[in-house]
Amino acid sequence: MTSHINNNMSQPDLFETGEINSEKDRYMLSATMFCDGASSGNPGKSGIGVLISFDHAGMFDERRNCRISEYIGIATNNVAEYSALIRGLEKARSLGVKVIDIYLDSELLVKQMNGVYKVKNKNLYRLWTRAKELLNDFNRCTITHVSRELNTEADLLARQAVKKGH
Repeated sequence: MTSHINNNMSQPDLFETGEINSEKDRYMLSATMFCDGASSGNPGKSGIGVLISFDHAGMFDERRNCRISEYIGIATNNVAEYSALIRGLEKARSLGVKVIDIYLDSELLVKQMNGVYKVKNKNLYRLWTRAKELLNDFNRCTITHVSRELNTEADLLARQAVKKGH
């Protein structure tokens, strides 16, 4: 499932004017992000994993990656999944990303973020609200569900983070 979120800006930006100041700007304006959360028990010791890849014309470049692997304490798996998304969005924003394609293996989170499912859990609602607020900082965003096999690096980073808490 993919959702396209467009945020209209009151002022023209680089995409409207076509101005790109440098090759670095070209890489930093768009990114692909893979996120995952892991929990040893539910709830249990939890970690997050995020891979942000800055690519140009769809070409993967290992030098243009940012990896996050952080222990987040005791949490449910769903809280860990949302925490990974939020941390990844915060990092992407801090790096100047304006267009982002996000891939997660949590079907629940993707359907909640895309408005297919309502968020009924108050703890998740708080995290959902924060993620939605962060999405407003991007000009365009897609959130897509992928199989676990396509999210292996983020999963590895999340599992390594859980081990940090043991």
